[in-house]
Amino acid sequence: MATPRVQESMEAGASDERRGGDRHCTVYRLARIEREGDAGLWRVRNISDHGMMLATTIAVDPDERLQIALSEQVVLTGKVVWAREGRCGVEFDEAVDAVDILRRLAAERQSGDYRPPRLSVHGPAVVVMNKVEYPVEIENLSQNGAGLLHKGELETGAPLELILGGDVRRSGVVRWSRDGRAGIWFAPPLEPADLESIRRFAS
Repeated sequence: MATPRVQESMEAGASDERRGGDRHCTVYRLARIEREGDAGLWRVRNISDHGMMLATTIAVDPDERLQIALSEQVVLTGKVVWAREGRCGVEFDEAVDAVDILRRLAAERQSGDYRPPRLSVHGPAVVVMNKVEYPVEIENLSQNGAGLLHKGELETGAPLELILGGDVRRSGVVRWSRDGRAGIWFAPPLEPADLESIRRFAS
């Protein structure tokens, strides 16, 4: 089993398995995945010194190259070696120390500087307040919120509904607003599947 420190590093726990002499740590967290022409937040299922398993509903091809950001400081690269039934296996370009990576991620969270993974998105959206619709522009998205460009309609503390990509709707509140930009906090958070590809949101 993983040490308590490793377990604490994961959002929903971690365990340590050994397969063929390679240590696999089961994890439950989101990573920002960048691929040719697209990006998204995918779920990490496990990581070893040589690769990881990701879960996604997006079609993935063997030999496709991925950049995997577990945080702003921990970024890995590799290629897809298999894909089936909503999961894919990635082989890293260079071997890593998986347990050390998990400890680094835990330290980042405990430092107070941790930010959930977010996507840079530039596309139209609609804010609904008091049954009135206002067009806005998305700057970034995470599970917990969004950064928007607006024309002065959004005031700090205002409740709203945000319509993304035409079919994703979330209630939220304006956490801050200044100089035509605003930060929105979602309640409840977006589902991971809503953020697997930015193509649905981009203009």
